[in-house]
Amino acid sequence: MEQKQTAVEWLVSQLNKQGFAQVVTDEEIKQAKEMEKQQKMECWETAHQAGRFEGKGIAEENWQTFEQYYNEEYGK
Repeated sequence: MEQKQTAVEWLVSQLNKQGFAQVVTDEEIKQAKEMEKQQKMECWETAHQAGRFEGKGIAEENWQTFEQYYNEEYGK
């Protein structure tokens, strides 16, 4: 399976092509990627909780954790 890019990774690659990435530090990029991951995790957990309480969710034993999903999709 092909690894996906996060939105932050895509933006950094576009900035690098244009020669603008030098104005953004590696630490700022790392922080932005972590913020993006946190937002995705919150969405994942909200969807999981909504599905469980509405009886529409995947059974717990078949539920993939966010970390499993994120590492599989983005290789992080």
